[in-house]
Amino acid sequence: MAQNPTAAPMLFDRALLCARQDRARRGEPVTFLFDRVAEDMEERLGAVTREFSVAAEIWTPGELLRKPISDRFKSITRIEPDETETLPLLPESLDLALSALALQFVNDLPGVLAQIRRALRPDGLLLAAMIGGDTLTELRQAFAQAEAECEGGVSPRVAPFADLRDVGALLQRAGFALPVTDVDRLIVRYDSAFALMADLRRMGATNILVERRRTPTRRTTLLRMAEIYSSRFADPDGRIRATFDVIWLSGWAPHESQPKPLRPGSAKASLEAAVKRVPK
Repeated sequence: MAQNPTAAPMLFDRALLCARQDRARRGEPVTFLFDRVAEDMEERLGAVTREFSVAAEIWTPGELLRKPISDRFKSITRIEPDETETLPLLPESLDLALSALALQFVNDLPGVLAQIRRALRPDGLLLAAMIGGDTLTELRQAFAQAEAECEGGVSPRVAPFADLRDVGALLQRAGFALPVTDVDRLIVRYDSAFALMADLRRMGATNILVERRRTPTRRTTLLRMAEIYSSRFADPDGRIRATFDVIWLSGWAPHESQPKPLRPGSAKASLEAAVKRVPK
């Protein structure tokens, strides 16, 4: 059967994602990143003055948002992570859509944003946080150099992440009004690259790329990776740095009450006239 040329590429194995998130929750999960996002989500919602009656929490792992925000809404629906990217939401059924640390593992992000936009009532809000930007750039660089040296090639290990500009453009493409994006950068220090990798496993955030390597990494490659990481990204005390960029995105379903940009040519005064009035 011929493939649909317009279909989004399948980058992520979402069945494996669910399995690894479940495994992390059953063990001793590492939650520092989740805790930071949950706190920021609560603060950002607190700055919004309007009331939201019906909300949905989309694919957020575990109990990340349920405790800090559940009391704020009359109704909140939790949509669990699954293998599909089809949201069970009726058109114009929500006042608010929330998602935390989930959208970075979506194959068709434009399509999912469009689904959320359709599900929002006029003047409804999307507020989400996703991993992006330069997250784990140090680990990516160290693995690439080690594999090139030890194995003569590089395998996909760290997921490709969207940057701030990409996310803002996707919000506009999906039809959101007043789109806003910003980045919260967190630098975490570890004793070694292996301690970082252990934390990623306990976050349920290890490699789920469809094109991932299916055989165990050679011990010599892992040791060389750790050596490169330490030589390039260590502080004077010997501890290494790991970057986590959280991209925050928000947008509103259009409504007549929202501010609108001026039409081209509708300004009442010219820039030239304003400049001429400036005292010399």
